[in-house]
Amino acid sequence: MPIYSMTGFARVQVRVHDQLSYTLSLKSVNHRFLDVQLRLPSGLDALEMELRKALKDHLVRGHVELTLSVDRTTQQAAGYNRELVAGYLGAFNAARSEYGLHSEPDLNAILRLPGALQSENRGNGDEDLAALAVSVQQQIVPLLEQLRTMRAREGESLDAILRGTLDRLAEAVEGVAVLRPEIEKQYQERLTQRLAAATGPEFNRQRLLEEVAVLVDRSDISEELSRMTTHIGHFRELLAAGGEAGKKLDFLLQEMNREANTLLSKTGGLGGKGTRITELGLAMKAEIEKTREQIQNVE
Repeated sequence: MPIYSMTGFARVQVRVHDQLSYTLSLKSVNHRFLDVQLRLPSGLDALEMELRKALKDHLVRGHVELTLSVDRTTQQAAGYNRELVAGYLGAFNAARSEYGLHSEPDLNAILRLPGALQSENRGNGDEDLAALAVSVQQQIVPLLEQLRTMRAREGESLDAILRGTLDRLAEAVEGVAVLRPEIEKQYQERLTQRLAAATGPEFNRQRLLEEVAVLVDRSDISEELSRMTTHIGHFRELLAAGGEAGKKLDFLLQEMNREANTLLSKTGGLGGKGTRITELGLAMKAEIEKTREQIQNVE
């Protein structure tokens, strides 16, 4: 199973009938959780619930925007407001009779009255909404599969980047392991010098014990190297397993960063080969930080 990126886009255009078509689009970017935003025309509350359920069933993480754009081409016919026109004519005839006038009503003037002319929509809005909802429900799963396909392709690119980072991290760990005997030798020499100073004319047993404890603890970096190697192996296993790996990978990187910090603190201040270990430790931290940026987009 591949790992999935949280970046993706999918769109479908559908004609329901001659007067009704729509465009349904999905866009997703990275987010800590699944954050869904729907942009639908009014009157589709039931459809919104179904779409939210479908998104939650198919996606785990990411900020997801679903947009439904509807295009209606309605057939309209001109008409007039019969009650308004009849009322005007009735008032005109009553006034003409009462005052003995001989003029005739002006039809153009009547039709210019506010509300006299009306457009008659031959479509049925409720039927269109019902047909639209059925069609969108049929399209949402294929559209989600289209989105998942794109997110999988993006995930393949991320996988290649992450594996390259792991290779460089493993090389740095191996480089430190090779230098470890030299570091231990340097610590032994420093310990000898400090022991000589501590057991001089003013011998201080407590100071001697403290120096020995500190240097023995600082000289051993085997645990950090071992844990870092284990973390790298676990990271590779998670990549190979795929699926919902983003949060687990992010946690592993935090642990790797902790080991790199400890290694640097134990080997800081040494000259010679110690300087090279510092360089390798800093290189580890740089690779870990780059990887954490990439992991933010893994589902």
